[in-house]
Amino acid sequence: MASTAHALHILVKHKELAEDIIQQLKKGAKFHVLAKKHSSCPSGKKGGDLGEFKRGQMVPQFDKVAFGAEILEPHLVKTKFGWHVIKVLYRT
Repeated sequence: MASTAHALHILVKHKELAEDIIQQLKKGAKFHVLAKKHSSCPSGKKGGDLGEFKRGQMVPQFDKVAFGAEILEPHLVKTKFGWHVIKVLYRT
């Protein structure tokens, strides 16, 4: 079982915008460009890059996707912070 993950994310307030971002990604848009444009998280300035983090460092809903969802695919998850579009780059 993986103990660390490296992910990118885009944090927005509205589900509709998050869903639109996922559609743009599926059509070939660059994650880092959309993160810089839309993300309300400070990581948006770095293209949404959260770096590598350990299991349990993120809120439970985020962790579930980071350690359980398909790698390199955009995923939508709601947390107390808002709506996240998450792309897991790898797990170790």
